[in-house]
Amino acid sequence: MGTIGDCFDNSLAESFFATLQMELLDRQKWKTRQDLALAIFEYLEAFYNPVRRHSSIGYLSPVEFEGLHKQVQPAA
Repeated sequence: MGTIGDCFDNSLAESFFATLQMELLDRQKWKTRQDLALAIFEYLEAFYNPVRRHSSIGYLSPVEFEGLHKQVQPAA
């Protein structure tokens, strides 16, 4: 993402993985790797991407933010 030696180079990835660890991985154990992979997929596609509120967009979910953006934009 940045240049060599940047102190902010991995901050986005580190923030995401810390959130994943805290909100999903530390809350239970899985019997198989397949169960874990399915849990991570469901977390990303059903919660993190569409529902979870993000500070960078005014603590709205991406779905809410896109809805507001569509209301403001004129129809093409």
